[in-house]
Amino acid sequence: MSDLKRTFLPVTTYVPIDIKRLFRDKVAIFFVFIFPLIFLLIFGSIFGGDSSVSFRVAIFNQSQSEIASNLVSQMRDTGLFNIDEGLTDEVAAREKMSRGQLDAAIIVPSEFGSTQKDNATPSGEVKILYDQGNESGGQTLASIMDSMMESVNSQFVNISVPFTVKTESTATAGLSRFDYTFSGILGFTLLSLGIFGPTSVFPRMKQKGVLRRYEATTLKVWQFFLGNVLSNAFIGLLALVLMFVSAVVVFKLNMRGSYINLAIIVAVGTVLMYGIGLAIGGWAKNENQAAPISQLVVLPMMFLSGVFFPVFLMPEVLQNITRFIPLTPIIDSIRLIITENASLLDLGPQLAVIGGWIVIIYILAFKLFRWE
Repeated sequence: MSDLKRTFLPVTTYVPIDIKRLFRDKVAIFFVFIFPLIFLLIFGSIFGGDSSVSFRVAIFNQSQSEIASNLVSQMRDTGLFNIDEGLTDEVAAREKMSRGQLDAAIIVPSEFGSTQKDNATPSGEVKILYDQGNESGGQTLASIMDSMMESVNSQFVNISVPFTVKTESTATAGLSRFDYTFSGILGFTLLSLGIFGPTSVFPRMKQKGVLRRYEATTLKVWQFFLGNVLSNAFIGLLALVLMFVSAVVVFKLNMRGSYINLAIIVAVGTVLMYGIGLAIGGWAKNENQAAPISQLVVLPMMFLSGVFFPVFLMPEVLQNITRFIPLTPIIDSIRLIITENASLLDLGPQLAVIGGWIVIIYILAFKLFRWE
């Protein structure tokens, strides 16, 4: 047998053993496959639905005029109003608003649409009632009603407006909020897979003496690391496929980039995240040591890397720091591939940060690792 085959034989033997061990562990299966799917369903339900605004309102039309009837019909047809048809009086509406069950009450008075004696043009004023605790909603609703009134007014008065405002979304056509959110969900999956796995498994293996028996074999530390990384990269790709299929089937994920590029980023991201878990789990003697340190590492990455909310919402000083957090370039790369069809060349800055962290983390992991 050649030296090369002899060198890699322990690795090729250990990889399938490690994969079988993971699939026999029900807790590991839950956190690698089931928990990310639950996370996907929760955030997909929040961000994958209809993004249109809807106000819970009650409409009281006290006018008999045709203009009032047309206005109410227009409000019903816009889709902006979720009308509570069961309310029949203002007192009941005020009660519901005080309990937060209603955003506002829209009252069309009896004189709306009638003509005054000295003016042949019909007129009127719609009244909007809103709770003091929902002032922003009431003001937004008033702006919507103003815009609808302009449409009604244009039928009677021809007004030329010299200055106007036009709004235009910068989002790529066809992309939803979920398409942008999915990258954070996938990043969280890699974070959980890479850190929580080793930090719970390795201390347990040390306490049971499993790693001590490995040390007595021909298995070297670097071979042990390589076997673990390969098996977990394989598991990470399986988790990606499961989440990706669920995102496409359930939430209609719009994938614009290359599946190969995405698989490469996920594999590289798994290597990096697993290295962090390997360093913590390889150093810790038991789970009591591993748990607090892993939480200390995971929590900042969860809240500062764009998993739950965009990085641009943070102060500028913090933004400059978060670019160099290990999880941030992974999430950014996934998002750019999915939404902008970015190539690996386009992801050069992100890959440079990921590569730098891989070198640093595995040097630490080698120095900190102990068999018992």
